[in-house]
Amino acid sequence: MQRICVIGGSRYFGKLLVKRLQTTGHQVTVINRGSTPPPAGVEHFVIDRNDEAALTAALDSRTFDVVVDQVCYTPVQAAIAARAFAGRTRRYVMTSTIEVYDPATAALPAVPAGTPVPEPIVDPAAWLVAMDLPWHDDGYLEAHYAEGKRQAEAVFVRAGGFEFASVRSAHVLGGGAQEFTGRLAHYTGRISRGGAITVHTKALPTVFIHYEELADLLLWATTAEFTGPINACSDGPLDVHDLVAIIATQAGREPVYRTVPAGEEASPFSFDRHYAMSNARAKKLGFSFSRTTDWLPGAVAEALTTEPSPTA
Repeated sequence: MQRICVIGGSRYFGKLLVKRLQTTGHQVTVINRGSTPPPAGVEHFVIDRNDEAALTAALDSRTFDVVVDQVCYTPVQAAIAARAFAGRTRRYVMTSTIEVYDPATAALPAVPAGTPVPEPIVDPAAWLVAMDLPWHDDGYLEAHYAEGKRQAEAVFVRAGGFEFASVRSAHVLGGGAQEFTGRLAHYTGRISRGGAITVHTKALPTVFIHYEELADLLLWATTAEFTGPINACSDGPLDVHDLVAIIATQAGREPVYRTVPAGEEASPFSFDRHYAMSNARAKKLGFSFSRTTDWLPGAVAEALTTEPSPTA
């Protein structure tokens, strides 16, 4: 049994992670703003993580074996957490994102199209941190989501005081109504109603992960010994046409497409640039991934079940 603190953990795969940590016998503490209470038996602090004084006071003399940070989006938040948990935890795991590799958001080393992107392409130890940017502004943060995650990783790597690992998650799907991004629902809704899916002329593949598999990987990461970033994605990249074909088959409809050139806005998961990740490092460390095409039909079925029936 370990003492594990989860920051966030109130919804989707974070909520599932808390349940699985508890089921496997760990002593769990959850820190969030109180939107959803954790399961019975889980210690819960309702705190705004941006309030360093309140966070430090609530932690008091508590120590943890591992902290799993589900909701760190900026270097400012990372710096607050690094100070608050210095000397209070042996290991710190941050949930990051595939978006750190998006070449549209930063000048990154070129990777040939079709070559899965490895972790060293974005090295947090070498990444520039700018604490004075308007990270507190919601609009700025939304527009700079990928950069916020890159800089947050960089802050933790340099902080010292604990082992640090980041889990760079692929696009997360599954869970039906739980799936708060709404991206799969976008597709099931439009295809069920015969609406057009906007795609790029040359849409490139990306990678996905089921929300339960991501919870499993984060559970594994709490007891693993690796440090630094790992990519988390199921086997088998798909492009938007592959995704739509699976959804259309489940919905019993023929897909309708509208094509736009590179650089123009398209439907979610239609990408005109390459940044599909490699999961080779996680596999080498001992985690086994499923294939996207094994779980995606079930995730689509869940989404269709929660989708209102199309009108006649």
